[in-house]
Amino acid sequence: MADTDFGFERVAEAEKARRVEKVFDQVAGRYDLMNDLMSFGLHRLWKAFAVSVARIRAGERVLDVASGSGDLARAVAARGAEVWMSDINGPMLARGRDRMIDAGLMIPAVRCDAERLPFADAQFDCVSVGFGLRNMTRKDAALAEMARVLKVGGRLLVLEFSQIWKPLQKPYDLYSFRVLPWLGERVAGDAAAYRYLAESIRMHPDQPALAAMMERAGLEQVEYFNLAAGAVAVHRGYKLG
Repeated sequence: MADTDFGFERVAEAEKARRVEKVFDQVAGRYDLMNDLMSFGLHRLWKAFAVSVARIRAGERVLDVASGSGDLARAVAARGAEVWMSDINGPMLARGRDRMIDAGLMIPAVRCDAERLPFADAQFDCVSVGFGLRNMTRKDAALAEMARVLKVGGRLLVLEFSQIWKPLQKPYDLYSFRVLPWLGERVAGDAAAYRYLAESIRMHPDQPALAAMMERAGLEQVEYFNLAAGAVAVHRGYKLG
């Protein structure tokens, strides 16, 4: 059986999937609070920018992969699109669905693996994934699936942690490996989950590498936009044929 990364560890592919599921089972209840604390609220601006780059039009059909607590899905729905939420993790998907209902929105919520999406070819005008790709076991397979379900002319948006500007690397490392686990322990009761978060960011492809992966998945005109000095990036690619 092939192995892959789980943070800085090498584990069997099936083991990574189980461990990632356990991480999100444990943090689901405090997920949104932790996002606000560890990003100083900036994650809201990053998501708003990603939605603006997606160029959503009313009436379009959009799939939000790894939807989690539903921030991107709600922002897309506010633009008049028909949104489908999907996530492999049950507690996270339930949290997102409940928040949608609280906001007066009734939309489909599908529990599924991004590497095996249960949707027909060419079904969506846009596919988005926010802070979820790095947790997927086979990123290339997931990107190929997202491209498969896009209509010709559709676009894929990937919002993800990325490679920060080199002069900021040392303070960023200090924050990531000292402050994040400390916050995780005191707020979510799980330092290990946020240590994994910091490690998974370092193992994720940087901006040019992810752009190349998207091109290999069949997307064209791939470009990326750096946010927070590159700590976060939005990648956009189109399915043109």
